[in-house]
Amino acid sequence: MVTIHIPTAFRPFSKGRESVEVELPEGGGSLRRVIDLLEAECPGIKGPLMFEGGVHPSIAVFINDEQSSQGIIEHVPEDAEIRLLPAMGGGVIA
Repeated sequence: MVTIHIPTAFRPFSKGRESVEVELPEGGGSLRRVIDLLEAECPGIKGPLMFEGGVHPSIAVFINDEQSSQGIIEHVPEDAEIRLLPAMGGGVIA
């Protein structure tokens, strides 16, 4: 099972759940497949996650604590933990 940690801003799509589990076949699959499975579990979440066929540039994806560098083609092991981290904004640097 792949565990996806859902950031607060996306929890309305997950019915408030902090994490969601999806099942990949033995050997894993692509990040694209994980996002499709997540969409099936949390309808509507794919919209804010994706942009022009890839992960939205304002979202960092970490797979087992390593930042994804290959976008939606990144390989995801069948027992991975994924963290979605939206960019932080606001504030003033003085």
